[in-house]
Amino acid sequence: MIGLGNNDALTRKRANQDYIKFWEEEAHKLYWFEKWTKTLEWNPPFAKWFVNGKINASYNALDVTVQKSPQKAAILWEGENGGTRTLTYDELLNYVCKVANSLKSLGVKKGDRVTIYMPMIPELVVSLLACARIGAVHTVIFSGFSSQSVRDRVYDSKSKIIITADGGFRRGAIVELKRVIDEAVSDFDFVENVVVYVHAKIPITLGKKDRIWNDLVNNASEYCEPEKLDSTHPLYILYTSGTTGKPKGVLHGTGGYLVHLYSTFKWIFDIKGSDIYFCTADIGWVTGHSYIVYGPLMHGVTQVMYEGALVFPTPLRIWDLIERYKVTILYTTPTALRMFMKYGDESPNSKNLSSLRLLGTVGEPINPKVWEWYFKVIGKMNCPIVDTWWQTETGGIMISPVPGLETISLKPGSATRPLPGINIGIVDEHGNDLPPETKGYLVVKNLWPGMLISLWADDEKYKTVYWSKYKGMYYSGDFAIKDKDGYFWMLGRADDVLKVAGHRLGTAEIESGFVSHKSVAEAAVCGIPHEVKGESIIVFLVLKEGVTSSKQLEDELIQHIRNLVGPIATPDQLYIVSKLPKTRSGKIMRRLLKAVANNENIGDVSTLEDEAAVDEVNTAFNDLRKTIHRN
Repeated sequence: MIGLGNNDALTRKRANQDYIKFWEEEAHKLYWFEKWTKTLEWNPPFAKWFVNGKINASYNALDVTVQKSPQKAAILWEGENGGTRTLTYDELLNYVCKVANSLKSLGVKKGDRVTIYMPMIPELVVSLLACARIGAVHTVIFSGFSSQSVRDRVYDSKSKIIITADGGFRRGAIVELKRVIDEAVSDFDFVENVVVYVHAKIPITLGKKDRIWNDLVNNASEYCEPEKLDSTHPLYILYTSGTTGKPKGVLHGTGGYLVHLYSTFKWIFDIKGSDIYFCTADIGWVTGHSYIVYGPLMHGVTQVMYEGALVFPTPLRIWDLIERYKVTILYTTPTALRMFMKYGDESPNSKNLSSLRLLGTVGEPINPKVWEWYFKVIGKMNCPIVDTWWQTETGGIMISPVPGLETISLKPGSATRPLPGINIGIVDEHGNDLPPETKGYLVVKNLWPGMLISLWADDEKYKTVYWSKYKGMYYSGDFAIKDKDGYFWMLGRADDVLKVAGHRLGTAEIESGFVSHKSVAEAAVCGIPHEVKGESIIVFLVLKEGVTSSKQLEDELIQHIRNLVGPIATPDQLYIVSKLPKTRSGKIMRRLLKAVANNENIGDVSTLEDEAAVDEVNTAFNDLRKTIHRN
């Protein structure tokens, strides 16, 4: 247990007494053109926060800081090929206004949807804020998605405009973004224009609908009056995968979402004017929306933005960025940390990381062993870790230490406690509260301002997915445990569950157990049908550098998981591979592993970092498919 934080018990006390009044007080910290007439209107399961209030996300993210510190650096950008750019808040505001005016010249109006499919460059941030300034609804598609994925999302949102680039850089290669857009939407009549930013300087095909970014933007006016938008006006649609694999268009509003981000960013990162903040997420995911674009900019933060792979061309890349820019706050994922661990301690130890004062994790449960490595090797035992739990649907962080508010003790692997104003519980199948140390479903028992307002064009699915399982409670779809101290421990998705001989086992729990072994760098678990046990456990492991696979090691690993989780977690088949199939954002594609294990069609692999990983796993599985199952 590690101490952390300041001491402002009054904030949590106020939140517990009246959470609606509490969030109303927090809302006064933002700039509103017109004050709201009602803090919360609840028509189950639809919530409206700060009803009749008028606000603009772009104004709060830029104009407010420009009025105080126009020359302060907003973005310190670096490309994988070594190029650098710095944009001050004043420059960023002017740029956003020019792009906003350019969109208006193309006929974009309040409420129109604009799809953004770009690499991690400043123009991506600018595009989001330009849409927000004029009331257009932005829908960002991660630049690693295939043409079919792009097509599905553009069709669903009926976007009027698409903003893209000729290409982006990743692991020394060029990702041809414009070509993907051409394949995806060429026959969509509702797409009126495709705006192309020239970044990679590669040949592209220009059609009648295509417009070059600079031709539009260079001569546009440097000021665009921000639209005074209703607090409930949609800010963005962000598509997220469901259990069926079909993406859902999560719809977020403006006022409540901004209030949630403003407060949580301050509380969790204890933000100071001198901080250099670095979130390694891609803006194509909600972490990038909330804690690269809107949250940090509302606080006038200077942040590092990087295009490319964090370990390319060498594992030194991320540590070099931290040393050079004197990063004080690093917010990254457990997946990335496991990748860094695989390369050993030499790389981070060779760089001066003493500027770091706070570390954060996001995206998935963090294994205690990885937490401790992060704390000791990267933070040198001087940097607290804020392990955060939240979802695309929640808009902002829900469970986390809050060093900007209170002193608590950290437990490696726990996200600690819910934030002020957030009421979270662990319940059984019937919605009954479970006693401490009992695994159950994580639910949110009250409303919060960052919550999604619905699913795009599908209110019924919104009701069914999130509000039908338990009356009056938001169903997260996650398993968790609350310990006797009230700390929450995340156990992964409730739908990532194996049922072995009548026992329900979370894949995250088994994976965490394998990764805790000294020889294992990464683990991925899935199941295949078994005529006796229901499902059998299949494990794919990546060993740490320098460790050699052997029958003895495999036996040791199986005994390790039996000791750690229990005999029921014994895998029927265990495969050692050199890499796991991952998306370009670094997320393990368990769907593909499960397809391989079940001898099913793999499907679209265009988002993979390296398609050879699937081939390797497939070959390994086929070679061993004939072996006798371990029982």
